[in-house]
Amino acid sequence: MAAMDTLPPDRDVAAIGLLQDPVRRALYGHVAAAGGEVSRNQAAEAVGIQRGLAAFHLDKLVEAGLLEASFRRLGERRGPGAGRPAKLYRRARGEVAATLPPRTYETAARLLAETVDQAGADLELQAVARRAGREAGRRLPEAGTGAAPAVERVLAARGYEPYHDGATLRLRNCPFANLAGEFPVVVCAMNLALVEGLLEGMGQPPGRAAMEPAPGRCCVAVADPSKDNED
Repeated sequence: MAAMDTLPPDRDVAAIGLLQDPVRRALYGHVAAAGGEVSRNQAAEAVGIQRGLAAFHLDKLVEAGLLEASFRRLGERRGPGAGRPAKLYRRARGEVAATLPPRTYETAARLLAETVDQAGADLELQAVARRAGREAGRRLPEAGTGAAPAVERVLAARGYEPYHDGATLRLRNCPFANLAGEFPVVVCAMNLALVEGLLEGMGQPPGRAAMEPAPGRCCVAVADPSKDNED
């Protein structure tokens, strides 16, 4: 992970502390779930507060490194009379994390990923990931129900941020994004095996998960079980 992708630990704690405020937490959640740029008006309407208050809290989240801001004219009108560019917000590309006392698990994860990569132990890692996912899926209350919402809830709880794209559940967030950027072959295959095992443990066909990499989201996609009802 590049140094620019990590905030200093003391700033991480302060940033996480900002989310204790329910308004800021709601604004952050809305912007993160949008998967793109959100204006002050859109954020204020979504949370149910005044635009000025939304602007204040959004800018605080930018200062903390949780959001990023940019300026762009909305609409197609250009030139004199087009108005000022709107300030738009999106989730920051970096990560914010804090542990007490401090821990550096990602360093260990990077070393382990490098070892797997150099040793060619990809298949062994995938087998372990699939087994871990299967065991986790079996322990969940939703296991065996076969309901699409159960799959979404489980993936959301594990940090994948699923969203519907037609008959596919795409995953907006990769829980292993930093490692995947450095060891894509090893980590993305592990991720797929983990999701396959999770589905299998829940009573879902593991083949619903497939590798569909694209910029800005997880490399794994899951076919929506509800499409079977349309056949």
